[in-house]
Amino acid sequence: MGSPFHTTVENLDSGSDLLRWKRYGVIVARNGTFEAVHLKAWPKLIAWPEIWPVGSRYHVAGTGDACWLYYNQPRRFSNFLAVKYMVSTRGASLATCQTALRMLDQIAEIKRTDAILCDVTNSRLSDRLLQRFGWEAHRPQRWHRNFIKRFYGSYPGSCQY
Repeated sequence: MGSPFHTTVENLDSGSDLLRWKRYGVIVARNGTFEAVHLKAWPKLIAWPEIWPVGSRYHVAGTGDACWLYYNQPRRFSNFLAVKYMVSTRGASLATCQTALRMLDQIAEIKRTDAILCDVTNSRLSDRLLQRFGWEAHRPQRWHRNFIKRFYGSYPGSCQY
């Protein structure tokens, strides 16, 4: 399982109580399949590309097909999840990224959250692609592309993207 500060859940069904209780996590997907959720004691606050100008083509070092999705459940808005950061290796497939997103939907269902929010900074993610995955534009701002995926009790289950 892990320490009180870092816990790993490899099965969402058996780890549902931990997922419901812990607010911060990292979803790991590899080769198109779910690997684990690493639950953290603290939120993901800042990422390397935010403090160092690495450009929009930043990938995690390493080879293979892997994706990490960081999410937070803000204390002030406990009925929402926030995607803080999503990063992949250069060889990551669309199927692997979709798996991470599908797992996030399942975690939202376990937590009974109303919606998931994100601020999309990668210009290669088009509004049309995000709509296809169930996201809609939310509170447009000049320098931010905010999107929301609403549930309000109706969750996608095991939908395919």
